Amino acid sequence: MNNVDIGSFVLMLHSHLPYYRKAGMWPFGEESFYECMAECYIPILNMLTELAEEGISAKLTLGITPILAEQMADPHLNQGFDKYILDRIAAAENDEKRFSQRGTTPNPTYFQLARFYLSWFRQIHNDYHNRYNGNLIAAFKRFQDQGAIEITTSAATHCFSPLLDTDSSLRGQFKTGTDTYKKYFGQNPKGIWLPECAYRPKTNSRPGIEKWLYENDIKYFFTESFVIEGGKSVQLRRDFGPYGSIEYIPVASRPATGLDAYQAYYLKDYPVSVLARHEQAGYQVWSAEYGYPGDGNYREFHKKDDVSGLHYWRLTSKSTDLGAKEPYNPEVAFNRIAEHSDHYVGLIQQVLTDRLKATGEPGLVMVSFDTELFGHWWFEGISWIKEVIRKLKTYTAVKMCTASEYLEANPPKQAVELPESSWGAGGHFEVWRNHGTEWMWPIIHDCEKQMEKIAQENKSSNPLAQRALAQVTRELVLLESSDWPFLVTTGQAKQYATDRFNEHVERFKKLAEMIEQDNIDEAYLHSVEDIDNCFAEISATDFLPVAPQPEPATKAS
Repeated sequence: MNNVDIGSFVLMLHSHLPYYRKAGMWPFGEESFYECMAECYIPILNMLTELAEEGISAKLTLGITPILAEQMADPHLNQGFDKYILDRIAAAENDEKRFSQRGTTPNPTYFQLARFYLSWFRQIHNDYHNRYNGNLIAAFKRFQDQGAIEITTSAATHCFSPLLDTDSSLRGQFKTGTDTYKKYFGQNPKGIWLPECAYRPKTNSRPGIEKWLYENDIKYFFTESFVIEGGKSVQLRRDFGPYGSIEYIPVASRPATGLDAYQAYYLKDYPVSVLARHEQAGYQVWSAEYGYPGDGNYREFHKKDDVSGLHYWRLTSKSTDLGAKEPYNPEVAFNRIAEHSDHYVGLIQQVLTDRLKATGEPGLVMVSFDTELFGHWWFEGISWIKEVIRKLKTYTAVKMCTASEYLEANPPKQAVELPESSWGAGGHFEVWRNHGTEWMWPIIHDCEKQMEKIAQENKSSNPLAQRALAQVTRELVLLESSDWPFLVTTGQAKQYATDRFNEHVERFKKLAEMIEQDNIDEAYLHSVEDIDNCFAEISATDFLPVAPQPEPATKAS
């Protein structure tokens, strides 16, 4: 391999799920968390382990949102996960008998698939207990401490930051997120995933989002290419994973800025860096027409066996009706990984080579994807990532690095001002604020203001009152989650999301009333604490009204 790097590649995986603890099981609820544990988070740890055994440091940038970290560490959910895996093992065993020659419905193809799943689930169960001691957070921390990955944080509950009404909520969300990261990973986070890539610039009355990143010593975040470049972007659709057909890169109406996504930039008012997703490299995975997960040999996510719930079919084609799907062949599917990883590595090498020839300077290709796409929605996706990392390290002059490693070696040379933006339709906020969700936002804003009032006025040192104050703060951040309006908009879990939002609002209001009347119903408080027990150290003082503050002494140049 050529020892002269032609450029850098940053692969960022953003891991996030709604708060599912004790909030239903299936089709929405805890089982969604268990599926991602089995199909995504443990396989990623296995990938990191296997690469390390080959002497390869993955250099993966991995986001774990605070609310997801809380669930990974929760004893109730870990016990539930263990039961889930044992149930999957039992289901595969029963299918093996059912599809055997002496079974009730003999089928040699499904019999072999049942054996495949039986082995697969047994291995996941073994890895969970024996490789990772039932503690995924500790395992991810270990890989970060070894330098194989860099873990980023987010706002506490993945709130849609620009649409919150008070700076106290922004401060509280980002402060709680940073504190949670420190608790689990023993250091301050360097990077952050802005929920939904949603950004709000400075206005006459309020600072930009980056103020709260700077105050928490965050060094960088991520955005879309059109946010940096302006001009007219390619129209793409996210058709894989949880997004349905929601547009994520729009036709932008902004004038071209003359900037590109091949480097990082500082923000104008604060020395916080921003890295933009490379459009073409992202397109190869997300595109409905050309994305790798759409290959007909890969496993079909949406069709499950009526008895066991196991997946016995392949995608066949994106237009094939579920009833006409053909049987899945794991060997053929995983053979496709070799071809698709070769193609992707070639793409990364080519675009960086073209950039180097055009400018004389090595460039950056940063891509970011939702972690749950890989392994969960695209069953073979983690094997694809492993092959991409292995081939980049072995066969190319591309330097794969974490986001902060890239920034340390290539400090930004320019400062920019970013527009309001998100990954959603139109590059703006309509996915989260629209005719179907607009009723939510006045409720959220009222709760924000009520929280400020409670935080200001509550002076009681009574332990019961302090418990209630902490719990009302938890309910605030939970009702602020961007998951609820998003799921309403996509329609995939509209009633579930509506119910969850209303439940958190009801708990917030009831607890707020008790605090204001100094009349805490301990039995009710205990019942809510038993369900919503995230962020044990959350502080209501982080949600006090924010006084105007002077601009920072140090600005990006």
